[in-house]
Amino acid sequence: MCGIHGIVNLVGGETPGRDLLERMGDVTVHRGPNDSGGYTADGVAIGMRRLSIIDLSGGHQPISNHDDTLWVVCNGEIYNFRELRDELMGKGHRFKTRSDSEVVLHAYAEWGDGFVEHLDGMFGFALFDKTRRRVLVGRDRLGIKPIYYLDDGQRVIFASEAKAILQVPGVERAVDPVALHQYLSLGYVPAPLCMFQGIQKLPVASMLVIEGGKATVRRYWRLPEHVDEKKTEAQWVEELLAELERSVVEQMVSDVPLGAFLSGGIDSSSIVAFMAKHSKEPVRTYAIGFDTGSAGSFYNELPFARQVAEKFKTQHREIVVRPDVVHLMPKLLWHMDEPIADSAYITTYLVSEFAKQDVTVILSGVGGDELFGGYRRYLGEFYGQLYGHIPRRLRESVIQPVARRLPADRHSTLLNISRLARGFLLSAELPRSARYESYVGVYDDAHLEALLTRMPDVPYAAIAEAFAQVPPSADDLKALFEVDLATQMPDDLLLLTDKMTMATSIECRVPLLDTRFVEMAARMPSRFKIRGRELKYILKQALKDILPHEILYRKKRGFGAPMGAWVKNELQTMTHRLLRPEQVLARGFFRPEEVLKTLELHESNKEDHTDHILALLNLEVWCRLYLDGRTPEDVSQELQSEVRA
Repeated sequence: MCGIHGIVNLVGGETPGRDLLERMGDVTVHRGPNDSGGYTADGVAIGMRRLSIIDLSGGHQPISNHDDTLWVVCNGEIYNFRELRDELMGKGHRFKTRSDSEVVLHAYAEWGDGFVEHLDGMFGFALFDKTRRRVLVGRDRLGIKPIYYLDDGQRVIFASEAKAILQVPGVERAVDPVALHQYLSLGYVPAPLCMFQGIQKLPVASMLVIEGGKATVRRYWRLPEHVDEKKTEAQWVEELLAELERSVVEQMVSDVPLGAFLSGGIDSSSIVAFMAKHSKEPVRTYAIGFDTGSAGSFYNELPFARQVAEKFKTQHREIVVRPDVVHLMPKLLWHMDEPIADSAYITTYLVSEFAKQDVTVILSGVGGDELFGGYRRYLGEFYGQLYGHIPRRLRESVIQPVARRLPADRHSTLLNISRLARGFLLSAELPRSARYESYVGVYDDAHLEALLTRMPDVPYAAIAEAFAQVPPSADDLKALFEVDLATQMPDDLLLLTDKMTMATSIECRVPLLDTRFVEMAARMPSRFKIRGRELKYILKQALKDILPHEILYRKKRGFGAPMGAWVKNELQTMTHRLLRPEQVLARGFFRPEEVLKTLELHESNKEDHTDHILALLNLEVWCRLYLDGRTPEDVSQELQSEVRA
């Protein structure tokens, strides 16, 4: 696990110096505190920071081939590196190390640009072919590892984190208006956009090919289109269990201690079950919960995690979170590079920091909801059919007006049901793409028109673009799964998981996003994933003899913090200070009266605006860090004083 970075001149000029490479690496030292390295030649500079996981003594990077004509830096893990190494050695390749990263070099030498199709893992890499003077910068299939880049026509600068690119002279810090619009729409900035104008995120399953004075993005993998209708439910159950067990075992390979995040949900519990089966020692598990403050009991998952830990006799540890974690926001948003309206970045960091006391590698259950239908929004298609049977006149004259008056608050069981019903009813008449965006989005178009002082000149809609890429043969549910895997999964969940685990210098692996496992899930008919109103049907059937019934059929809760409740109570003063009208006016992005309206509706329980307020708060804190040039420590002290007030 590492952080990689580099600069490639497109039109000649001096080769970038090692001092600049070191500056890019120093700002991402958290990604690799064990080692650093760099190589410069012929207008190309590539560097890395290393967190040692495999081949602790011999995996120094950059790594070159036998005659130093190929050089590579790699972030992540190549899980099939042993098989590839054996195959390549059989073809005459000579290896210098036992590192998984070295197979990237020899695979390229053997198979050319198609080498990336042979790699199974989570990775971001940069490969310099000195003979052909070309550089390949690639990202794994699901986007587990991020890659940012800037192409200004004179040079291409790339890195695992945007802050490394900002260290290069001449790179400005300005907000991209299109990225800002999408951030407010979705709660995250979708690729290829980045909140910094001029910087882009490399899309999933893509390579940036830099040669001949230009850079081109090439896609090398897509989800299978074919759905296997021949297999029975029993056959799918058998294959699912076999593939899940294989993936977990393959990702347990490590030369350092490893453990698992355990929420007590189906996904993390299934991973712990197979880890326990194949581990000689008790599995180390880590869980996070909340105190008895605002909405603490509603979000608290510790009892479920304990039940699983007891069943599989893990070495279990817990951490309890309180509203005063707000002092961490500046530090964490600095690590995130971009603002995000998902409070899971806070909980992910805290449980990672906690686990780092014991382990260097952690396994996570991220991905199960997107593969097997775990989100309530997927039921929109089921309820939509029922709703369509109601006469249109009744829907328009009675149901829609009542829905607009329903109260909403996600931190109370009854009000949360009301919130979900309201969201469904108000979006039921919309087209598929717009209906989906209403489920996952933050601000809709009408609210953005009222909020923003300036709409972007060239609009971009990531969700509509993702739907346009879905094969016509896909049914409605398969389309939703594929859109999730193309948008929210890499640009929200996986991005925050990478940034927050790396902030604590811990490597996070996600067995449910193993390539073979994902391709199997993509071939499975939707009817096995959701049956009627039952989410994750096939996963529950597969695990019914492995996990307790209470775990399989418990109510789903998110992994985030109860920010919506906190901003009404413990964090109310801080929220109003950060979003006070004069501050909003000075920043220039929003109309102050719309921000005040959002706060008032949320605090009165008339509407749930948790995500809206978190989006505004995190953006303001991010601006203080990256636009105003203040340190995380300085902004943190300010927030703490506001909370005390």
